[in-house]
Amino acid sequence: MTVNPKGPETRWKPNVTVAACIEREGRFLLVHEHTQQGLRYNQPAGHLEPGETLLEAVCREVREETAWQVEPQALLGIYLTHGAATQYLRFCFVCRPLEDLGTPLDDGIVAADWFSYEQILALRPLHRTPALLAGIEDFRRGQRHPLELLHDLAAT
Repeated sequence: MTVNPKGPETRWKPNVTVAACIEREGRFLLVHEHTQQGLRYNQPAGHLEPGETLLEAVCREVREETAWQVEPQALLGIYLTHGAATQYLRFCFVCRPLEDLGTPLDDGIVAADWFSYEQILALRPLHRTPALLAGIEDFRRGQRHPLELLHDLAAT
């Protein structure tokens, strides 16, 4: 059993994030972004905001970080990653790119571009999280879960 370092009266909770695995013609859409560790590559991703569904959150994050409008098609996987001071529960979705809206990118995003699998492997030392490559590899293996697995009970 793990002991909560903040004491038994404080319940620990992971940060819930969403990410998008977006593939087009054999290339994947990634963002190049400023982080506390310097410039890093990641899938379009971010935190679930209050009142959002997971699907709304992933569409918003992709739009803000890449200017692309997407359609979630499947749940790729759920990944638990361990940061320096917290853990992240990441819901990664397979999304179909619909349209480049040409809108400005979020603060901290240097660029959004399409990369081959080989390029992504070469950039591995600059990945923001191991969940980036785990998701790409799950995608390439054909892993997909129906969106019907998700239930937003607040919306009912």
